[in-house]
Amino acid sequence: MRDVDFPTRGAQGYLDLDRVQPLLADAATLWISDFVRIYEDNRRLPKARVAAVRVSLPSDRSFQSFDQALAHIRARLPANADVFWNQLMLDVLFEYPIQSERSHFSIEPGGLGRLGLRVVTAMRFSMPDGSIRAFEFEGDPGLVRMDPAWYQAALRFVDLGFHHILDGTDHLLFLFCLVIPFRRFGALIPVVTSFTVAHSITLIASAYNLGPDALWFPPLIETLIAISIVYMALENIVGGATVQRRWIITFGFGLVHGFGFSWALRQTLQFAGSHMLTSLLSFNVGVELGQLLVLVLLIPALELLFKFVVAERTGTIILSALVAHTGWHWMLERWDKLAQYRFQWPVIDAAFLSTLLLWLTVLVILGGLIWLLNGLLRQRSQRASESEAAEAAETR
Repeated sequence: MRDVDFPTRGAQGYLDLDRVQPLLADAATLWISDFVRIYEDNRRLPKARVAAVRVSLPSDRSFQSFDQALAHIRARLPANADVFWNQLMLDVLFEYPIQSERSHFSIEPGGLGRLGLRVVTAMRFSMPDGSIRAFEFEGDPGLVRMDPAWYQAALRFVDLGFHHILDGTDHLLFLFCLVIPFRRFGALIPVVTSFTVAHSITLIASAYNLGPDALWFPPLIETLIAISIVYMALENIVGGATVQRRWIITFGFGLVHGFGFSWALRQTLQFAGSHMLTSLLSFNVGVELGQLLVLVLLIPALELLFKFVVAERTGTIILSALVAHTGWHWMLERWDKLAQYRFQWPVIDAAFLSTLLLWLTVLVILGGLIWLLNGLLRQRSQRASESEAAEAAETR
């Protein structure tokens, strides 16, 4: 609060705690409550009242619990304490008139971002049943619902998934490689569906802490994502990609991309309330909507490009080569980061064996489903070829 002229005492400039106390309420209102909006059932609450305010030493640990903080806020530092204004913390108790403690509350703390270049807000919400919900966010998180309904959580995560796929350059390049050889929605349905199912599996598993938590795992996944882009681009250049082959490979790479999606959710799942699974599925819906938008724009653009600008095969090679070049540089950069980590084998205990058995079971089931679906797609392709051959024979 650099623009507040706090009264001092003595030649050293110690804060005059007796004279500063009347100024603290105005400072708390000016710097905090005027920039925080609180809502009860979507109705904005009136201006807060400063029920108590004090300055504290940074070493004070009274905020370990709400009861401790409540007792602490009504006390004061000794008037003869030798402290400077910029060595203290400001603790405030605001009171708002509410209709019921069982209402649905939300907070909009975006105005706190003006307090510094980087502002991290830690918030704990005490539920009526005694449970505590913890939040921590950086900057302006928008409207934070402390106990959201399922549809409110769903809408937030659909929006998050939609914007995440559009902001993720590596995911978009991977999707671009999928589209180049198959520019028809009918051919892309099994490929995109395979990618969706795969990344949904690892995304949900990671959210429930079923994935590795080693420090080397995130850079490994980022490296594998770059490898997936390079592989798909090279396959387009070589040619010969079929729907049956591509959807299986896409499924494998989709499992990798799902872990990448999960890290975008690590800090955001706190806003899901008690609806984590709903939020995860909604995030996937948002990702699919973003992918659909990309497909709607890419397919006509590629058709026009190959029709009026460059031949299809030449254009496929040029575009895929550009993507492979970008992915190759990403792969080398991420590999350098990965090489800095020291791999440690996990401790083989009951928890590790249980998790391993779970993943092996999932992989066996997925392998069976892939085998079954691949057989069905092959039969469908054979029927289509036989039907086309019969029609050609009748025409002759």
